[in-house]
Amino acid sequence: MTKIYDFKQTINQEELQKTAQVLRNGGLVIFPTETVYGVGANALRKDAVDHIFEAKGRANDNPLIVHIHDFKQLDELACDISEMEKKLIDAFFPGPFTLILKKKEVVPDNVSAHLDTVGIRMPSNKIAHEILKCADVPVAAPSANISSRPSGTKIEDIKEEFDGKVDIIIDGGPSDIGIESTVVRVIDNIPTILRPGKITPEDIKDVVGIVSIDKHIFEKAEGVVRSPGMKYKHYAPKSPCTLIYSDDEKTQIDLVNENITPGTVVIGFKEHENKIYCDQFVAHGSIHNYDEISHNIFTLLRKVDTYNPTQILIEGVKKEGIGIAIMNRLIRSSNYHYIEK
Repeated sequence: MTKIYDFKQTINQEELQKTAQVLRNGGLVIFPTETVYGVGANALRKDAVDHIFEAKGRANDNPLIVHIHDFKQLDELACDISEMEKKLIDAFFPGPFTLILKKKEVVPDNVSAHLDTVGIRMPSNKIAHEILKCADVPVAAPSANISSRPSGTKIEDIKEEFDGKVDIIIDGGPSDIGIESTVVRVIDNIPTILRPGKITPEDIKDVVGIVSIDKHIFEKAEGVVRSPGMKYKHYAPKSPCTLIYSDDEKTQIDLVNENITPGTVVIGFKEHENKIYCDQFVAHGSIHNYDEISHNIFTLLRKVDTYNPTQILIEGVKKEGIGIAIMNRLIRSSNYHYIEK
């Protein structure tokens, strides 16, 4: 049976040691980070990593991200780090940032989906840091959700679906950011965003003067992919979803109202609650507060699913700043059912 440890107020040292031992010995632990919860295993043990795919029902051609607690571990996992990559590491480690690097042979093939690269990140969350430091092994950890479902941002959303599938769940309270890390690969000396997140294109450009965004951010990717969250239907509730967006606020409201049918739930801006006429309206945040929306969106997708709606309509945001990441997740949540005018 899965054990649940409550670290919200205090990190219990005895339970921390037990958690670290489970990771070293090849078990599975769900733990908080500043982005979302992760389901982690010892990244140096192929058998342990296999258990992640089994617990999530995740396709094994979808690479994992390895979490570390210090730069010594980075040198153990990756090689041929360029000056551009070093600048990005110096600027964004620790934090909600994953860098795709050339891997060393010590990294099992199932971590990297048989690629010659591996995504590495150093979380800034205190609980994650203490777990990683105590375990003293790199930890492969995708988001804690059954594959294709919304990522877990609090354990109430995920403990039932993982009960009996993992050894330990650490409760660290709601995730601060609410969407996964920005994933970057340096291609021809240009930092290229493969998955958008809290670290925005503007943040990267401010540090190194240049940035590119992969064309698959808002499109389906086929074949081999270098980053998680690119290829498959992802972040999705069970109910059918449609994402709706317009640069013009009135047009967006009109589009939502035009697509409402009996049994529709709308996830939208607080300011629009009395302008949208549906059976049930749930606010994901204020119209200009994208941090609030990113914090709320995954748990709301899970929540409205429990209402058994005929469909879910979601108000989109401008594709700028962290809005790029929000729209990336919502397009995949909607399985590319997207109306824009």
